[in-house]
Amino acid sequence: MTEESKISKAQQKAVNKYVKNNYDRINVTFPKGQKAIIKAHADSHGESINAFITRTVNEAINHDTQPTT
Repeated sequence: MTEESKISKAQQKAVNKYVKNNYDRINVTFPKGQKAIIKAHADSHGESINAFITRTVNEAINHDTQPTT
């Protein structure tokens, strides 16, 4: 790691405070081996695992809350 890419303790503390104040954390567990499958799928769509899970959950919520015709 180069000197320019190191994060100071003060910077990390500020990031942690921002995340704590602006995001909710949810821990999920998957069967052994599923993480690699999820990561490969997310990578193939140019997403992080977090972005993929967030998008998928939001799509399911939107789908499930659409009025039926």
